[in-house]
Amino acid sequence: MCGIAGIISFREDAQELHRIDEATDCLAKRGPDDRGVFTDKNVALGHRRLSIIDTSHGAVQPMSDATGRYQIIFNGEFFNYAGYRNLLKEEGVSFRTESDTEVLLALYIKHGSSFLQFVNGFFALAIYDSKEKTVFIARDRMGVKPLLYYKNSDVLFFASEMKALLAMGIPRSLNKQALYQYLQLNYIPPSESMITGVEKLSPGSFLFINLTEQSIKEEKYYHLPEPKEYKKLNYNNAVQHFHHLLDEAVQRRLVSDVPLGAFLSGGLDSSVIVALAARHVKSFNTFSIGFKDDAHFDETSFASLVADKFKTNHHVFKLQSDDMLQCITDVLDYIDEPFADSSALNVYILSRETRKHVTVALSGDGADEMFGGYRKHRAEWIIRNRKVYSAMISSASTVLSGREGSRHSKKGNRYRQLHRFAEGYKLSRGDRYWQWCSITGSHKAASLIKDFKHAADEVKSAITSSITSDFNSVLRADMNLVLTGDMLVKVDQMSMANSLEVRNPFLDYEVVNYAFSLPSDYKINSKEQKKIVRDAFRNELPEELFTRSKQGFEIPLLRWLKTSLHYLIDELLDDELVINQGVFNVSEVRTLKEQLHSDHPGDAAARIWALIVFQYWYKKYFLVNNTGS
Repeated sequence: MCGIAGIISFREDAQELHRIDEATDCLAKRGPDDRGVFTDKNVALGHRRLSIIDTSHGAVQPMSDATGRYQIIFNGEFFNYAGYRNLLKEEGVSFRTESDTEVLLALYIKHGSSFLQFVNGFFALAIYDSKEKTVFIARDRMGVKPLLYYKNSDVLFFASEMKALLAMGIPRSLNKQALYQYLQLNYIPPSESMITGVEKLSPGSFLFINLTEQSIKEEKYYHLPEPKEYKKLNYNNAVQHFHHLLDEAVQRRLVSDVPLGAFLSGGLDSSVIVALAARHVKSFNTFSIGFKDDAHFDETSFASLVADKFKTNHHVFKLQSDDMLQCITDVLDYIDEPFADSSALNVYILSRETRKHVTVALSGDGADEMFGGYRKHRAEWIIRNRKVYSAMISSASTVLSGREGSRHSKKGNRYRQLHRFAEGYKLSRGDRYWQWCSITGSHKAASLIKDFKHAADEVKSAITSSITSDFNSVLRADMNLVLTGDMLVKVDQMSMANSLEVRNPFLDYEVVNYAFSLPSDYKINSKEQKKIVRDAFRNELPEELFTRSKQGFEIPLLRWLKTSLHYLIDELLDDELVINQGVFNVSEVRTLKEQLHSDHPGDAAARIWALIVFQYWYKKYFLVNNTGS
């Protein structure tokens, strides 16, 4: 795992190339073990290294082939590289290192862009051909690793993080359309950026830049499957094959030259990963965090059941609120685009504590999106399949009106869920999906932004238009929006802030392809969610995991904003500051602050947290640098 940055100039003088040093240094936490820079007449490549496979100095990057014609920078892992290394050696290719990076480069030299079809892993990479004057930039199929870029007629900058692009001197202009979407979702959709002109390479895509022709071509090499007919596979056989594929995916992700382990939350997904990994690694390391002073958010007892069953070397980090509050500034300082999923704080602390013991951790990310694990999936299934029952719940909307509740207590969260169900029942499939993904409605989000006249929301339209009568379309939408824009960003940012590599076996593309070849009733029905996952591991995991209710990886945000974190509201949402800043309507911000302290706060805490995160980011990257919006 590493950080990469690059500058590609279409000008003869190429004055921008000197900025590669500062940009590369911005990525130090992604790669604390080594640093390298390559420059040619019109190209500069930077790399920060976190050593995982072949930790020797010979595997440092940028890495060249034996002739010096090609240079590669690579952030990620190529899990099945050993087999291709052997094949290439049989064909006469010589290798100087044991690294997966050198195998990647050799495959590109032999096969061109089609080499991506051979790669099972996650990555962002760039390869420069000094003879043909071309640069090839690619991102993994699921978008586990980020790749951002900015281009104009003279230059293209790219990097693993926004902070590196800013160090290259790109214009700082606020994208209010992205802000509008952020205020709805509490994260930025994966195709958008808060800085105007910055783009994110789509998962499963590559750029091919030809310096001689001054051309840039983007091409998609992978799409999530959309089968017209599902495999007519016996359910029991499907369960067995899924178990086999996931076990292989876990085994691939146990390849490492440094210590590794797994996150173990106490939920089904991480427990499944641990059950498989413990088969292949003796005294496997597992890591959990819990809350000493808030049992509602603590799952460590379930994690301990799994750890005991598989005799793992288990580490539990029991935290008090003060332990977490002390990390707020660290988290806000690291993120370089607004990101207001408050559970990022949990992931940050879990990554920090885990990194004290290992360099690589496996996680269960992706299972909820692929197999229907969220509460909104249950609600959607009910609306589609239980018409009378849905109408009865919806009729309660009058009673529930004005009593939205809060997600920070069991009773309040039930109120909130019923209210959202009643609202969603009245909407079309697409609009209901977007609303259930959102924290704030579109009208409320628009009213918060001063002088905002939003154009047609192309991101929303693209997502909602993909929702069909096939329930799998809802899960594909989650893969494209929620997983890529929220979950993977959270894990990547918070783990990289602590120089920890996180691997996601559920997102092995063979597992993903198989999951979307199965009919949705193998995943969710009247009784169960993630049915095939449960049935595949029902006889291997403690029974308590199958009878417990799902608990999100959340923090007591409402209580904190009323007490320990109220200073952030005073500091960043002060009326005078908001007025002088000119981004938000002060009256709407004031109303939201009042709602936080009312008897029915609803989602005010999450909405205010989104404003705080934005304000912290804006102050750091706009006001301090005296740039306009």
